[in-house]
Amino acid sequence: MVSLLKLAQVTEEGVRFLSPHDGTPMLLTPEHSISLQNSIGSDIIMQLDDVIATTSPDHARIKEAMHRSIRWLDRCISAHQNPSSQNLFCIIQGGLDLELRRECCEEMVTRDTPGIAIGGLSGGEAKAEYCKVVDTCTGLLPDFKPRYVMGVGYPEDIIVSIALGADMFDCVWPTRTARFGNAITNGGTLNLKSAAYAYDFGPVEEDCRCVCCRPPAEGGLGITRAYIHHTSAKETVGAHLLSMHNVHYLLDLVRRAREAIIERRYPAFVRAYFARLYGNEKGRYPPWAVDALRGVGVDLLAED
Repeated sequence: MVSLLKLAQVTEEGVRFLSPHDGTPMLLTPEHSISLQNSIGSDIIMQLDDVIATTSPDHARIKEAMHRSIRWLDRCISAHQNPSSQNLFCIIQGGLDLELRRECCEEMVTRDTPGIAIGGLSGGEAKAEYCKVVDTCTGLLPDFKPRYVMGVGYPEDIIVSIALGADMFDCVWPTRTARFGNAITNGGTLNLKSAAYAYDFGPVEEDCRCVCCRPPAEGGLGITRAYIHHTSAKETVGAHLLSMHNVHYLLDLVRRAREAIIERRYPAFVRAYFARLYGNEKGRYPPWAVDALRGVGVDLLAED
């Protein structure tokens, strides 16, 4: 509804699309959206919401979309056939307007859905504004329901968002960046298409336990950076292997974050993560991350 907006028209009834394949008119209503998800049988299903890019200058349209999303949630709840086995999440809208976000949170919380998503972000807004929205919303949401920030996938974004009170994330970035030969590592993103890796026979990342990086003796494939370099430009196998590595990296990152929270050492975990990512050069830390974390009691610049 955002990327194909030129092919869509949003009305109170639903979203009218022109098929990107053959131009056939299609209508997606809140009820049909839920029916499709019920038939798929997924554990978590999402309401149909009216999505507006945060960078839109049309405040009236953002406000309209927020209120429409609330009305559409009510229609989704009424249409939901499997509430005991499929968890319907509402989606908080309101752009970068914190008052609209607060109003939406208040309305959505009264609907008592099993989980709550914060939507409409990752649309090109400044990271500092993103953090304000996440922090504002999580502060108004129930403590014991999952908070899902939609469309977020950069490691720093995830680490900071967890500190701000978020629990769940999704993003195409790990696989999209893999298609361009990029590997996610603790030291940042590596472009393995670079000639510097043509004869690098080490794993994609040392100590990584994904199936690509583990040696064959330990049940892995033993894929090297050189192999990715020589296949990513000519064959899809390089992108497939990097997708596996990148998804594993992010899953392992949130696993480690969860362990740190349980063991009550998350601030230290965050400081160690940023120190490794930026090579202990605190002057390189992004100001938006420093400020957002300081707001929740985590000082990245504190002396060890």
